[in-house]
Amino acid sequence: MFLKQYYLGCLAHASYLLGDEESATAIVVDPQRDIHQYLADAEKFGFHIRHVFLTHFHADFLAGHLELRDCCGATIHLGSRAQAEYAFVPMNDGDTLEFPGMRVQVLHTPGHTIESISILVFDLAKDKTKPYAVLTGDTLFIGDVGRPDLRASLGWTANELGGHLYDSLHTKLLPLPDEVLVYPAHGAGSLCGKNLSSDTVSSLGDQRRFNYALKPMSKEEFVRLVTADQPDAPPYFTYDAILNTRERAVLDTNLEHVLKPVELDKVLELGDKGAQILDVRDAAEYAKGHLAGSINIGLGGQYATWAGTILDRAKPIVIVAEPGREQEAALRLGRIGFDHVLGYLPNGMAALADRPDLVWPTERSGVLIAAEELESAEPPMLLDVRAPKEWAEKHIAGSVNVPLNHLQERIDELPRNRRIAVHCAGGYRSSVAVSILHQHGITNLIEIAGGLAAWEAAGLPIMTEAAQ
Repeated sequence: MFLKQYYLGCLAHASYLLGDEESATAIVVDPQRDIHQYLADAEKFGFHIRHVFLTHFHADFLAGHLELRDCCGATIHLGSRAQAEYAFVPMNDGDTLEFPGMRVQVLHTPGHTIESISILVFDLAKDKTKPYAVLTGDTLFIGDVGRPDLRASLGWTANELGGHLYDSLHTKLLPLPDEVLVYPAHGAGSLCGKNLSSDTVSSLGDQRRFNYALKPMSKEEFVRLVTADQPDAPPYFTYDAILNTRERAVLDTNLEHVLKPVELDKVLELGDKGAQILDVRDAAEYAKGHLAGSINIGLGGQYATWAGTILDRAKPIVIVAEPGREQEAALRLGRIGFDHVLGYLPNGMAALADRPDLVWPTERSGVLIAAEELESAEPPMLLDVRAPKEWAEKHIAGSVNVPLNHLQERIDELPRNRRIAVHCAGGYRSSVAVSILHQHGITNLIEIAGGLAAWEAAGLPIMTEAAQ
């Protein structure tokens, strides 16, 4: 038996290749939409990818099941409670696929979603009766469990799904032996839970001991616990969950369509008609100069998640990137189903060499200079765009917290007759925020380079939760 985990840091997403050497058969579980790594490893190890499983209809990314079907002829398997436009094999609780050296068995584990399944993996050369691992999808994470509140718009309440989740954990997963390895679909940084570990594999015994959600408690206590204090779900989550049920174009076909150069005059025309000009460069480069009206979401951070949060799915996108990185920008948008890219500005910002009138800089300063300005007779408003939980734990005295994911809807709360100093934790989100403020005509800004991390490193005072 062969098992390999693939971890995509930008989306905190784990997918899996299972292989049976004797039959040369491979199974891919919860694949990302760009499937080339699975194909390469299958060829390297002599496998044919014949099956693809989705543990559920993922909300935070568009899965690659249709890509594997079209490329390899792989059969798609879903839990029997799933409904989809494409052909699939519905897997009932206890159904198995058996190979000479490997068996996979489906467990129905509703809770995160109603169609959620987990997959027991048996290495038959080692033990025919005791599972080696369980692929838990978004039912059980390392350090957490899947949030049950993402399907409210599809007719399920968080309390109903929370009750299902409790039953799934206690009747299907917790009875498994302590030594069974837990391989989830997400790690730290995912918004599919609230307390995920940076570890990507653990034993069930360790989870039984250390996972807060697996401690002995009643179903009512569990539901209260797992429905409380969940992070805001980005608006694209429901869109992706539905799109994962549908027949749609595969990624390579879409990239061929969208990776087209768009000359500057056309970019300006598209922008005037409502297209979103997406600058994917690093925040420091964006600050030096950018196309007026563009939005900065850098490739160096959680690009896809923030793109899905900030950008409008109904408006086309034109990419501004460092030359050679246009495909990466479009590919990573494609991972969340944002296929509405019209093209990219050839040569990036060099295309604006003769149009300095279109180039805007962002005023940035180090924390010591910013601190001096904040102590001046007419200090700027200090805008902190981190999440409320981050702000509660520690913040700069006098700061106003407007989380980045709510900035556009709360823009009218910000003054237009006062200078604003913007910061986040390290400088990524503040650059996104500044680009949004510029779009709304708020330009008397200063961005604090390095954010709160640089402020603390300089020994400047902060307010902590303990001191409040």
